[in-house]
Amino acid sequence: MELRTLRYFVAVAEELHFGRAATRLHMSQPPLSRAIKHLEADVGALLFARSPGGVTLTAVGAVLLDEARALLDHAERARVRVGAAAGVATLTVGILGDGTDPGVSRLAAAYRRRHPGIDIRVRNTDLTDPTCGLRAGAVDVALTRAPFDETALRVRALRTDPVGVVLRADDPLARRDRLRLAELNDRPWFRFPRGTDARWQSYWNGGRPREGPVVRTVHECLQAVLWNGTVGLAPLGHDLPAELAGVPLVDMAPSRMVAVWNEGDANPLIRSFLDVATAAFRH
Repeated sequence: MELRTLRYFVAVAEELHFGRAATRLHMSQPPLSRAIKHLEADVGALLFARSPGGVTLTAVGAVLLDEARALLDHAERARVRVGAAAGVATLTVGILGDGTDPGVSRLAAAYRRRHPGIDIRVRNTDLTDPTCGLRAGAVDVALTRAPFDETALRVRALRTDPVGVVLRADDPLARRDRLRLAELNDRPWFRFPRGTDARWQSYWNGGRPREGPVVRTVHECLQAVLWNGTVGLAPLGHDLPAELAGVPLVDMAPSRMVAVWNEGDANPLIRSFLDVATAAFRH
C-alpha cells in the first residue's frame, strides 16, 4: 500500500463522497476512483458501500481507516524528524491583515497538536503585499486572499467568503440589505500604494480605477471609513466596530482565502501545514 493511495482512501472515508474527496485532493474523480478500486483489489475486500448519494465505510474499510491514519501519522512524524535532523525545524507563516479569522485559530491549535516540537514563526503583513513576503523568502507559506499574480507560486483554496462594502453606520446606504458596485461609483475608495500587485488592487477596487486615500493596513481602512466616509470592500462575517456596517454586494465575486507557497519548495512541514489548513478552514 502506497502512502499516496492511503491518503486518497482517508480523504474518501472522511468526506464519504468521491466528488468532495477529489476536490479536497485537488484531482479529478476518475483517477481517484481507480486508485480506490486498486486498493480494494490489494486488500481483497470492498472498503466502501457505494450509492447514488455517496459512500459508507464497510467493516473492512473502518479497520483500514484506523490503520491508515496511524501509518500516515507515523510517516509524517518520520518526515518531521528527518527534517529536524537536517535543520528544518522552523516554519514561518505569513498572515495577511490582523489574523483574527476563526479558521486561523483552528489551524494554529491543530498544527500545534500535530507538531508540538516545531517552532512556528508568524509574520503579520499589511495589505500592500498579498503574498506576505513569500517571493522575498521572508515566509515559507502564506495565508492570504486571492487574486494576485501566481507566477512561480502554488495556491490551495481554503474557503470562499461573500464580500460587502464597509460604511459608517449612519450612512444612508448602510440601511440597505444589498448594494451594487455602480451605486458606489461617486464615493471615495481605498487605494493601495504604487507598485501593489495589479490583480489584487483591481479586485479590491471593484475592477476599475478609484480615487481616495492610500491605505496599507486593515486599521487604516476602518479609520478612513470612520473619519472620511471612505468606501472599502471587505469579506463579510468579521466583527466590525459599532460605528461601522457591512452591506453585501450582489455583483462582487467572492473572496478566496488561500494558502500559498513557492513552487518547488520541498519543505515537508509545508505539506503538513496545507493538510491541516484544509481541514481547519472546512469547518
